[in-house]
Amino acid sequence: MTIKEIITVPDEILKKVSNPIEKIGSDEKKLINDLFETMYHSNGIGLAAVQVGILKRVLVVDVSSKNEKKQPIALINPVIKNLSDEMSVYEEGCLSIPETFVEIERPKICEIEYIDEKGSKKNLKCDGLLSTCVQHEINHLDGKLIIDHLSKLKKDFIIKKISKIKKNPDRVVV
Repeated sequence: MTIKEIITVPDEILKKVSNPIEKIGSDEKKLINDLFETMYHSNGIGLAAVQVGILKRVLVVDVSSKNEKKQPIALINPVIKNLSDEMSVYEEGCLSIPETFVEIERPKICEIEYIDEKGSKKNLKCDGLLSTCVQHEINHLDGKLIIDHLSKLKKDFIIKKISKIKKNPDRVVV
């Protein structure tokens, strides 16, 4: 397994729509393993392939807490089939937008259809944090970021801030 570099804003690849996976072979299985390795290494709970520069419709999630057994889920070609009317709000962060958290309202429950690593079609009903995480990662596959939920002014401010951090990587934040 390989830890991949996570792409951050304002990189334009994050705005691109990912392509469906036609066949699950050894390359796709390696990608899934690399995504899990990268996500865990970065202390994330979700990661889409586009965030490591690969425009394939695959994402990984694990919302288990540090005290729980890991519960990794890989979703290939995920499609949201149903969203609840009931909403919930989470303060979301993103590995592609470092040091930024945004309160976002999303449907509390979602039902997803996807293909697992063995090529089997599956359905998953997600609630709470898992629902938020899966919706967040599917947004990535569609070229949407959490900052797209903000006003242009706030969005531009965050992108400018991240760009400065990238230019001054040795800067100490206390």
